[in-house]
Order: sequence, then structure tokens, then C-alpha cells
Amino acid sequence: MWRRVASHSSLFSAFKSSVPKNQAAYRFKFLEVFSTEIETPAKEGFSSRERVPFITFVLGGPGSGKGTQCAKIVESFGFTHLSAGDLLRKEISSNSDKGAMILDTIKEGKIVPSEVTVNLIQRAIESSGNYKFLIDGFPRSEENRIAFERIMGAEPNFVLFFDCPEDEMVKRVLSRNQGRVDDNIDTIKKRLKVFVALNLPVINYYSEKGKVHKINAVGTEDEIFEQVLRIFSAYES
Repeated sequence: MWRRVASHSSLFSAFKSSVPKNQAAYRFKFLEVFSTEIETPAKEGFSSRERVPFITFVLGGPGSGKGTQCAKIVESFGFTHLSAGDLLRKEISSNSDKGAMILDTIKEGKIVPSEVTVNLIQRAIESSGNYKFLIDGFPRSEENRIAFERIMGAEPNFVLFFDCPEDEMVKRVLSRNQGRVDDNIDTIKKRLKVFVALNLPVINYYSEKGKVHKINAVGTEDEIFEQVLRIFSAYES
């Protein structure tokens, strides 16, 4: 189940690769979640069948290409793509009280509380007609991870980690020319340092549990997706 990828000079040289000993158990769990339905009481005495949400965390530094790959996964496997950043921006634009609080927090240079972000993710999951979710760019820290597991009462089924060298990520961010004020080399490198400091413990935590798929994020979009494709195809076969 866990596929080794070619080694390369990486920003995450400290990443601890781990191959789970209970491969068969994880494969069974994945297939079970994809096929299992839970019968629950419903209004008017009828019963309804709800699928257990299948959650994949998608992690990688800025410029690692995870957003592009998420779009391909959605198209090929029918997942719903949830971006924590997009959910926060959507809440701000809704002019709700919570959105105003989020905006004020950001303006003050503070971090939005983990519980707020997790609640937005939870609401998006519950309001979706789907049961397969890619959660992109979250959790960003151990605090995020702990809040997610506490509020949702569950861990992700697995984690996709797009591993990309620092110089490659810097080059990609600088070349995408999206007009962001933080798309300059000094700011990008600061963002990468923060990402490594906060995300590496999360990646290592789930790696210890045998839940991380490490993707070599160097190459063309199609070459990288070939790795992703093999992972999801194996689970659905």
C-alpha cells in the first residue's frame, strides 16, 4: 500500500519515512469506509443510510502543487475539495458575525483560532452531499490537528504529503504571477520556514501511525499525478 518514491534533495530532509506494518489492515479500513453505510433513524419513522465521511488531509509547502493535484483528484475520483483558506475567506465575505471576527483577527496579525477553522470545515462536510473530502492546507500545526480530532471525533483516513525541494517551490511561486504581495523571495522563504516548523510535527505524527503517502512533487503535473493516481486506484480496485 505504501509506495516508496525516488529520493531527492528536499526541504523536508528531516521527514521520517515509515512503512506501516499493518498494510492489510489499513487497506481494509479504507475499502470498508468507501463501501460502508450506516443506518440511522430518520423523520417519519423511515430509516436513512449515510456513508461515513472519508477524509484526506493534503499537505505541502507553498508551490508544492497540491492545489493542482487536488483538482485532478476531484475530477478523477469524485472527492469534494475543501480549502481552509477558502472557507475562511468565504465566511468573511458573508458579512456574518463570525466572518467579522475572523477579519478582525487577521487584521490584528493574530492566528484564527483552530476551533473556528475546524467548525467551518465541519459545517462544509455536513452540508455536502458527498462523503469523500480532500482537506487542503490543514492542519497547519499540531494545535490544528488536536482541535480537528477533538471536534470531529476522528482522524483523517490518510494524508497526502507533496514533498518538494525549497528551490523548486520558490521558483514556482515566483513564476505563477498571481499578483500576491507576498510572492517575493524573502517572504516566500519566511513562509517556507514557518511551514516546516509547524507542519513537520503533523506529518511525523501521522507517519508514525502509517497514514502518510509521500509524493515526489518534482516533475510535470501528469508525472506527479501518476503517483497520486496509483494510490487512489489501488484503494478503489
